[in-house]
Amino acid sequence: MILFTKLFLAHLIGDFLLQPNKWVLHKEEKKAKSKYLYFHVLIHAAATLLLLWDFSYWKIVLVILVSHYIIDLLKLHVNRFFENKSIPFFIDQVLHIIVLYCCAYFDNLWVHTQELLTLLDWNLVTAVVFVTFPAAIIMSKLLEKMSDQLEMDHESLPNAGKYIGIIERLFVLAFIILDQWGAIGLLITAKSVFRFNDLKESNSRKLTEYILIGTLISFGIAIITGIIYTSL
Repeated sequence: MILFTKLFLAHLIGDFLLQPNKWVLHKEEKKAKSKYLYFHVLIHAAATLLLLWDFSYWKIVLVILVSHYIIDLLKLHVNRFFENKSIPFFIDQVLHIIVLYCCAYFDNLWVHTQELLTLLDWNLVTAVVFVTFPAAIIMSKLLEKMSDQLEMDHESLPNAGKYIGIIERLFVLAFIILDQWGAIGLLITAKSVFRFNDLKESNSRKLTEYILIGTLISFGIAIITGIIYTSL
């Protein structure tokens, strides 16, 4: 485990701490011709060597260096196909982490992966997945007729309400699992404070009722899910 941790730390240092935004922009413009692409992968190799402090791992360092170059170069070329630039970013990060995992456990990769899968709490995984997008879709269906009656006279970020709901339900689920019911009250209070100005400015009873019903349903779904999970 410590080997993977060191490899991951080296990745964080190389990708986030020692990569100025100027390098990123230059790589996006010049791609394989960018000198910063090569500086970047060499920094990764150097950081990995320093953290491992054992030259017997040179093969791992070499694999990381070559794979990092290939993955980054592929990302630079496919970036233009994505309107949402966060998608290639996260794909890039996942691929890097998979490489690090394979390097750390190359001698018993299959066995170790099977052991990890057996340790997974599938009830928890199901609960977490449920309170995200499935719960958001259920809420949209329940509130569909109400939302049609609202006249929105203010601009909002696309899907902001959906993502706020997902995050708050994840918090509620975590608080229930940790047996911190009081924190749920604080979360409701914090949300009410942030919503107060919107409701005050809109002066719309329908909007107030809509937000209140949506909040209660959202918290209710998360609470019921948490209770079912803890009871299992």
